[in-house]
Amino acid sequence: MARINLDHIRHAYGAKAKAAGDYALKEVHHEWDDGGAYALLGPSGCGKTTLLNIISGLIHPTQGKILFDGADVTHLTTQQRNIAQVFQFPVIYDTMTVYDNLAFPLRNRRVPEAEVRKRVENILEMTDLAGMATRPARGLTADQKQKISLGRGLVRSDVNAILFDEPLTVIDPHMKWVLRSQLKRLHRQSGFTMVYVTHDQTEALTFADKVVVMHDGQIVQIGTPAELFERPSHTFVGYFIGSPGMNVMPVSIVGANAVVGDQTIPLSGTPMVQTPQRLELGIRPEFIRISRDGMPITIAKVEDIGRQKIVRASFCGQPIAVVVPEDEEIPSEPRVHFDQAAIGIYADSWRVELGG
Repeated sequence: MARINLDHIRHAYGAKAKAAGDYALKEVHHEWDDGGAYALLGPSGCGKTTLLNIISGLIHPTQGKILFDGADVTHLTTQQRNIAQVFQFPVIYDTMTVYDNLAFPLRNRRVPEAEVRKRVENILEMTDLAGMATRPARGLTADQKQKISLGRGLVRSDVNAILFDEPLTVIDPHMKWVLRSQLKRLHRQSGFTMVYVTHDQTEALTFADKVVVMHDGQIVQIGTPAELFERPSHTFVGYFIGSPGMNVMPVSIVGANAVVGDQTIPLSGTPMVQTPQRLELGIRPEFIRISRDGMPITIAKVEDIGRQKIVRASFCGQPIAVVVPEDEEIPSEPRVHFDQAAIGIYADSWRVELGG
């Protein structure tokens, strides 16, 4: 297990990177706690896998250093870093049995056979592979092979960190839920430092203690699921986390008020902004209430999704979404109230503080 320091890491795949736009991974400078469970979350191409491979040693960063427990490992190999990594697509030994595939990393390190048996049998039960332990890996389904690959990453007890690169892509939906729960339980039991790459917010939010949201080659927020939902640091976080995502609309600021079109919205403080900056108001659909008084909206459609409805509307010419309970009546002349405590003001996409 290790505390991981990312010391001013940058990476470019081209040889002549100069401007910020030349870097696939812009500057990353963070410390991740020993024994933490982290998820790297973001869309394809945002730099998640690049950062993961820099941590593992598969990629050497263009700039910066990687430290494990304060020791510089930037120039060490994956083996020297003592990392276990599970990839998106299964990497297994077809000629070995399922049992021997799982036992291989332990036997390669000369672990006593009694301990090998104990740990392999535990992983077989966890991954629901106990019934096929003696079968050759060749001929198994893609999700069964990925369970083997996942199990090989979990079977060791001496690793500094376990890194997962979208490991559940080929697993069926029910088994995804089971394995995520088991990974969470294993983390609590073992205290391994775990880093899990995914573009699926459900996977990230249910697995991780802290979610690392990435966008355009940089980390835009690290936080608990509640922090990401309630106080997005960047408009991308508000958009990417939640379904539907956060409403974002251009505003002007007058003292402690936000002005959208002909409507003035009181804020809980005066935004600490400099001019000129692009200013936006962000509020999640769950924190808007439809009523018979307030600010007028024009409803375009209502989506009934079972336990709640999503109202798609226009507010001062800006599209907004509102989440309402399934049995709540929607007035014929609808108006809205914004929960003042849930309003965020963003300058050039970054959240700003509100002064007294």
